[in-house]
Amino acid sequence: MPDVRLPILLMAVSMRGPGGIMNILMMTNTYRPYLGGVARSVESFTAEYRRQGHNVLVVAPRYNDAREDEPGLIRMPAIQNFNGSDMSVRVAIPGMLASKLANFAPDVVHAHQPFVMGDAALRIAVGRNLPLLFTHHTMWESYTHYIPGDSAAMKRFVVALATGYANLCDAVIAPSRDTRRLLISRGVQTSISVVPTGVDIERFDGASGGTFRRHSGIPEDGFVVGHVGRLGEEKNLVFLSRAVAEFVGRGDNRFFVVVGDGHMSEQIEAIFAARGLSGRIMAVGRLEGDRLAEAYAAFDVFAFSSRTETQGLVLVEAMAAGVPAVALDAPGVREVLRDGYNGAMVAGEDLDVFAGALEWIAACNPQERRKMSANARATARRFALDRCAARLLRLYQRVIHVKNEKVVSESLWENARRRLNAEWKVWSGRAKAGAEALSVGVHQ
Repeated sequence: MPDVRLPILLMAVSMRGPGGIMNILMMTNTYRPYLGGVARSVESFTAEYRRQGHNVLVVAPRYNDAREDEPGLIRMPAIQNFNGSDMSVRVAIPGMLASKLANFAPDVVHAHQPFVMGDAALRIAVGRNLPLLFTHHTMWESYTHYIPGDSAAMKRFVVALATGYANLCDAVIAPSRDTRRLLISRGVQTSISVVPTGVDIERFDGASGGTFRRHSGIPEDGFVVGHVGRLGEEKNLVFLSRAVAEFVGRGDNRFFVVVGDGHMSEQIEAIFAARGLSGRIMAVGRLEGDRLAEAYAAFDVFAFSSRTETQGLVLVEAMAAGVPAVALDAPGVREVLRDGYNGAMVAGEDLDVFAGALEWIAACNPQERRKMSANARATARRFALDRCAARLLRLYQRVIHVKNEKVVSESLWENARRRLNAEWKVWSGRAKAGAEALSVGVHQ
């Protein structure tokens, strides 16, 4: 006897997805109040899709100071501040998430990390025959210092794990062309689309920096070097602080404003104190909303030295505020910063060269500064949130269309088979990554 549920399922699917209202499941290991790049990406796309009328459900870890009753958000139990980091690690509770997803009926599952919530995303997608997308936001090998027993083998392990996960997905998203090329070189065979995280351009473009300067005690005619981001070791902040301190120390009316928090904060301030410049650094902590936009607007130049980014999101935000940048030549940065057009690109980690690039910005006359500011705003418009969200939505629609063509009978046997297959993929991927890491360790 034919399975009559199949035509019903196909008819229900055709009413959603491409061209209609979509139910999008976002699964992430980091989310607000944590303010890292991944959390901001998830929050930005979620807000834009909800504005367009789509339904978005975010599954994220529980934080001690986070709301528990926010609509469209499921908080999972988690270990807080894992190993001294700002991140939470989900504690797996079998069946808990499945019961909460029963009424949402997602059309697509979007994972933002390859592990923890990524594991759960894979199980949900395979178990429900849904397309799974994965955004490779992070160069995980640059973050292994947060894990006990960090080593070259551990770095190889996380690279292999992320690559293996990507090859289990229906589509992979790279925030930049540099990241796409890297993933291909590492063996990712799944189709990779470049979709940057978008920025709400109007939010930063209309802000005024005068209020921020007054509250921070910065003179109206002072020259401000600014930096925004999480203050972690992987952001190369010792080099940045020394280079900026060199620049600030050459003049009497120069200041460094640091927006963000993290374990490197004290070390950054100590670098300025050692040069007798404690009064010229303002570490204002984490800012959001209008206060963040006002901080960007108060900068004369944005300084950035990270080499571990998949996308220079804070560079785009600064440029949306009309602020040129000085940054190291690195992946992610190259697609935002053009040397001599909207800032200065520094080839290597040379303190004098970086400080000299800041000097070049400071020496520009008013007409040159206005031109560079206009160029920065023009660059930022390429990364407008509505444009980037449209690109991602088209990708969702394509993978749903392909998946719909492969819909099979939803018998209990098929459902169980897919769930077992998902578990096998997760654990075989871990075993393969572990074996590769071990082989590296043996040959060191």
